[in-house]
Amino acid sequence: MGETAPMTLPTTQVVASTSATSRETITQTQQQPLKVKVLIIGAGMAGLSAANHLIHNGCNDFRILEARTRIGGRIISIPLSSQRVELGANWIHGVLGNPIFEIAVQHGLVSVVNIPKPHTVVATTEDGNQVPFSILQEIYEAYVCFLRRCDEYFMCQYSPPPDINSVGEHINYEIEIYLSSVTDPKEKRLKQLIFNCLLKRETCITGCTNMNEVDLLELGSYTELQGGNIVPPQGYSSILRPLSVSIPKEAIITKCPVKKIHWKRKKTPTGLETVDENSEDDDDSDDTEKTVTEVPVAGVVSTATATAPVREKSTESDENCDSSGNLIDAPVRVDCEDGRTFYADHVICTIPLGVLKETHKTLFTPELPHYKQEAIENLMFGTVDKIYLEYDRPFMSTAISEIMLLWDDDKYDLHLSDEERNSKEFLSKNWYKKIYSFAKVSETLLLGWVSGREADYMETLSHEEVAEKCTEILRKFLKDPYVPKPKLCVCTSWKSQTFTRGAYTSIPIGATQEDIELLAQPLYVNPQAQKPAVLFAGEHTHSNFYSTVHGAYLTGRTAAQYILSAEEPIEVVMEADTSDLSSWIQGISLE
Repeated sequence: MGETAPMTLPTTQVVASTSATSRETITQTQQQPLKVKVLIIGAGMAGLSAANHLIHNGCNDFRILEARTRIGGRIISIPLSSQRVELGANWIHGVLGNPIFEIAVQHGLVSVVNIPKPHTVVATTEDGNQVPFSILQEIYEAYVCFLRRCDEYFMCQYSPPPDINSVGEHINYEIEIYLSSVTDPKEKRLKQLIFNCLLKRETCITGCTNMNEVDLLELGSYTELQGGNIVPPQGYSSILRPLSVSIPKEAIITKCPVKKIHWKRKKTPTGLETVDENSEDDDDSDDTEKTVTEVPVAGVVSTATATAPVREKSTESDENCDSSGNLIDAPVRVDCEDGRTFYADHVICTIPLGVLKETHKTLFTPELPHYKQEAIENLMFGTVDKIYLEYDRPFMSTAISEIMLLWDDDKYDLHLSDEERNSKEFLSKNWYKKIYSFAKVSETLLLGWVSGREADYMETLSHEEVAEKCTEILRKFLKDPYVPKPKLCVCTSWKSQTFTRGAYTSIPIGATQEDIELLAQPLYVNPQAQKPAVLFAGEHTHSNFYSTVHGAYLTGRTAAQYILSAEEPIEVVMEADTSDLSSWIQGISLE
């Protein structure tokens, strides 16, 4: 499922890595608001996709407001160890029916024939003992089988065992049955540790703290595209070039966070005013279907944010006039943090779910309909972070490409409650046990992943502290006290990022695929409006491809289609039968 998300470097590195894609800010005084047909909030994949579709269909009357100094959202790379590494999106997930793969092939960014590199995994326990490959393979195959059974509940609509509501509960139920026939206590414990490690890996794929949070009946709503996971040789960020080259430089306004979206404005004797959501005579401000129409969904990424609410003016002021003093007639007004004002017939909002969760009540005036607020609050936007360790020299056997860390968690905290496990005191002593492996990016560059609350805690630490802990881990599991300290440690911090606030979307217990569909529905100024005023795009608005870049791309394109065409666009969803895990295990071979 998802990518994994990231970001946090010394400021100089961030600036250096983003200068190539950053755009100059357009000078615009507060007294001269700009009116456009379409205003796109966020220059991530969804925003770039929408802009490209507008341009290719003859619409150049748009602007993109981007909160950061760069485009790309959760797609970003930096130079590290004589190569570029991805802090955000890592893979093109699938080939068949994947528009990102098609763009990459069209521009020579990937080979049509994808030959996966040999991937040799070893699994070791805390005392440095390596697990026989036959056991690792056996448990992995059983785990994949358990996960596929979880998928089937969504497809087949049958009921799970009593009192089992989450993916984690169901897989642990299967594990208990599977291990009940193992008589040797040591063998049983070892197999349990492998299962535990794979479940930690699953939290990074899904984007959560624990798989017990993920709704069992909804897991299968995510659609896997065939073809495995592909890494473009020039890095995922290379996909941004063909998507941004046709967009006029002046159309992307960076360093422009959005503060307010006035989405329901009505004509008054003095012009257009934002509807007071508490007005008794406003019959359009309710939650009924009059104000919305369902839109096809598809979606991932972008950036933009909002902060504290501002007091609304009782009447329109000079800021609502153009340079000639004429009142601007537009359904939507967008106020930015720097005082600039924009007017538009349509706004495509690609603000990430994590930011919407924090700001939706103050960002939209009037507030979003209740059904949409509930959808935002129901869905999960978890943290997934990366840890890159760069070394002066290789120290791990060239025959190994990844080392799985079989932490014996229960040995330390078997009797702790969930509340105690989530405490700062516990996390300070145990956050690093969420790192399920270290994989080679090159012989001198390792990558570890961490998710959930443990990732949130890691973001509070310095890179030096993380590097020291990772060195301890490698020395322990490799049984080698001479493992060198890395010359550089780079940790991402997607939760702390103001314009992201997490990694990607998943469906927790209590939420459903319908929440994503409701979040994707556009907003209309009134029941008579032919076209929506506000449309939503991003990975969190695609009910089958949430958490992916191609999901983001499709939702941006769909939003643009909705504005341009008279009829509702039809989204074609490709079915697939391969799993992300199956591509991971391919090529494992131990001599």
